[in-house]
Amino acid sequence: MGGSSFTAGEESVTLDFANAEITKNDESIELSDLAEGDILTVEVGNNTAASATVESVGGGQSFGGSGEVTQGTAATTISEDGTYSGESYTSTGDDENALRVDGAAVTLDGVTVDKSAGAASNTEDGDFYGMNAALLAMNGATVTIKNATVTSSAQNGNGVFSYGSGTTSASNLVVETSGNSSAAIRSDRGGGTVNVSGGAYTSNGYNSPAVYSTADITVKNANLTANNSEALVIEGKNSITLEDCYATGNMSDTKGTSSSENVHNVMIYQSMSGDADVGTSVFSMTGGSLVGSSGDMFYITNTHCLMTLSGVNIVNNDADGALLRVVGNSASRGWGTAGSNGAQVEFAADGQTLAGDIIVDTISNLTMTMKNGSTFTGTINIIDNAEGGTAVSDNAVVTIENGCTWNLTGNCTLTSLTSNGTINFNGYTITLADGTVLK
Repeated sequence: MGGSSFTAGEESVTLDFANAEITKNDESIELSDLAEGDILTVEVGNNTAASATVESVGGGQSFGGSGEVTQGTAATTISEDGTYSGESYTSTGDDENALRVDGAAVTLDGVTVDKSAGAASNTEDGDFYGMNAALLAMNGATVTIKNATVTSSAQNGNGVFSYGSGTTSASNLVVETSGNSSAAIRSDRGGGTVNVSGGAYTSNGYNSPAVYSTADITVKNANLTANNSEALVIEGKNSITLEDCYATGNMSDTKGTSSSENVHNVMIYQSMSGDADVGTSVFSMTGGSLVGSSGDMFYITNTHCLMTLSGVNIVNNDADGALLRVVGNSASRGWGTAGSNGAQVEFAADGQTLAGDIIVDTISNLTMTMKNGSTFTGTINIIDNAEGGTAVSDNAVVTIENGCTWNLTGNCTLTSLTSNGTINFNGYTITLADGTVLK
């Protein structure tokens, strides 16, 4: 039946979906996530479904958000100030948090929080508002949680979720999530503060970064692992600061919600969905390691970004992935307007060893400064914007301070170059915007 069609009538067809890849809103889902009334486009052969795409939603899970703050219910809600030690909080209900802290100043010590089951009726209500998360802090709550274990196996079962303003301080936690769209540490509709010290934070689902930030998030001396997703995401006017952390990501090149746009380990962007204010994104990492298994190490689009790397061991296990990609996007997901949604990045390599290719498109800007003995082995090139946008000036402005070294591995194109350090051309050239060729 592949490629053919039929007219509804008395004839019935039975299909085997056991091994089919099913997607809804560009996200991989399980057969059990389908609900009565869902309409599918199915590719079949020999009465076996090879793939299916949900074109419209019936009575089950929906996508697109409720248009209002929808956080579901909670198995346990704490709304009074206090200290709670050694307690266990569990949930198996749909749209339900295992533990919710609502507007209170609370210390949680040695607790266990487990979201072992329960479906989210709306994916974006889970992403935006913390519905179905294991632990949700909301309404300006001040939460201190230490020596605790937080686990979740539900879709949209984010581990520790901070919604809106407020402060969450976490130390020496073991957090693990296994559902899709389930970050280990997540904030949204934010502007609050999250401080993490020590512990291990692991996600196993697709579209589930170890850390997703729409707040100011600082993590020190922790292990951050995303086994089927990018490691880190910053959205809009927010930040991630890492000190002596070990962060690892492994984004799927087919099952991520943005895989068709770009595969990466760290994404910094503005979605325009209302999750985060428009403004400057800030990423800073000192010490530790950053390991990616697929795609580019850094992907920055549709935002202004300040990025600093200092003494980080960076390993990209994808030989075809760029070190840094600063570009516009197709706007198919609403990330700005195609042709004018580039990024503006100010990147400081401070005592940092870098290797790989840096790519900037003609509607974006990169100002890169190498200082304090930094070394870079790789290329920088300006490419045309894929959507044909009007070019801007100063696409790639590079400064190499005294004591720093750039080892070229191919020909490069820059807007301008200021060098008081060492450039080893290795037979390659640097072409500047005014036509000067350095070699």
